[in-house]
Amino acid sequence: MGRPGAPWARVVLKISGEALASDAADEVIDGRVVERLAREVANARAEFGTEIAIVVGGGNIWRGATGSASGMDRATADYMGMLATVINALALRDALERQGQPTRVQTAIGMSELAEPYIRLRAIRHLEKGRVVLFAAGTGNPFFTTDTAGALRAVEIGADILLKGTHGDVDGVYTADPRVDPTALLLHEIGYSEVLEKDLRAMDLTGITLCKENSLPILYFSIGKVGNLRSALAGEEIGTLIH
Repeated sequence: MGRPGAPWARVVLKISGEALASDAADEVIDGRVVERLAREVANARAEFGTEIAIVVGGGNIWRGATGSASGMDRATADYMGMLATVINALALRDALERQGQPTRVQTAIGMSELAEPYIRLRAIRHLEKGRVVLFAAGTGNPFFTTDTAGALRAVEIGADILLKGTHGDVDGVYTADPRVDPTALLLHEIGYSEVLEKDLRAMDLTGITLCKENSLPILYFSIGKVGNLRSALAGEEIGTLIH
């Protein structure tokens, strides 16, 4: 069974910073993992012709909430987290370019020597020309997560869906935490309101609310499993569709 309306013409893929790391390497960025992700993105783009933008987190390097919990000023800690997302975006851009996939990085905080500033119409033009666009530095504002940045960018560029690619073993939204409750059931489809009312933590609540208000569906799935990105873009029934 396929997903309604798939394959999609334009998507935003949200991945966490932890998705670029692995237990097999001491570094915060595992080059082999990044290369595998880049290869999957490039191959899927070539096969389906889907316009792909990516929002990457920075949790493998720094989390603003962690710094704040230790007494650091929250805004300062969050800005540090934004810089971490830029490092991840540059690593992913390099890997994509080595796969032969033209890629641009746009940042919500100006750093012209490293990347373009985020300009909505320029980002759309890049996508129309077949380039992958990496959105870094979150929304450019403290107190907002990269989940919210993913939802915001997806709405701004007119994406058909937000693909929330999780790392680790969780492959969708469950009735309870499957790592704690062995009776938890995978939900193949669920409404925005139910996610919010039951606090299922599929993603940041601000991000889900933004998607709900703009009727933007979310596909929550595991990006860690090889082939899942292709399956998602093909409209196959994987993960959980929130709509």
